[in-house]
Amino acid sequence: MKFYYTPGSISLAVHIMLEMSGLEYESVAIDFSQKQQRSESFLAINPLGRVPALETEQGVITEALAILNYIDARIQSAAVDSAYIAPKSAYITAQVDAFNAFMASTVHVTHAHLWRSERWVDSESAKADMAQRVPQNLIDQFSLIEEHWLMGDWVQGAQLTSSDLYLFTISRWLKADGVEIQQFSKVHAHLLRMEQLKPVAFILNTYYS
Repeated sequence: MKFYYTPGSISLAVHIMLEMSGLEYESVAIDFSQKQQRSESFLAINPLGRVPALETEQGVITEALAILNYIDARIQSAAVDSAYIAPKSAYITAQVDAFNAFMASTVHVTHAHLWRSERWVDSESAKADMAQRVPQNLIDQFSLIEEHWLMGDWVQGAQLTSSDLYLFTISRWLKADGVEIQQFSKVHAHLLRMEQLKPVAFILNTYYS
């Protein structure tokens, strides 16, 4: 498999999941500063011109949620043996999907309002208004995570899942978005806990440093 990624993007969550899975894969960096995401060769892989993308024998999978679920399905089917991602009940699977969907459709979009506002508005005043709301919106969203979603050492309690990879990745963006993570004691502790995992440290030091 070939995995297409860019440092600073949500691809980090999937990159960690791949490393935890034990599946064989090749990492291919897409340099946004050189507009490689708009190149003809990459648009043939993902017409949206975004990362992550995973090229498999069956075809290309795009969108972080879909790739995470694909890797998880490979693990759950016992096709691979992961020391980090264990089998889940149907209920936990649904809870993972609910949390990841919230992160993708709400929290990630809030972050994008600061850095990619041109996707929604044209005028500079509208962009400024959107950017001004981002810190408070993120504080509100992370307060929900802190108070109602983070159930133990990991998002789903005692079991590490892809939800932890999603939370870890977006938590790393908070400072640049104007939010101090230390105000969320459980989220901050989660980030530090994630950094101690060997696959996380390997991916960060190898591809995202």
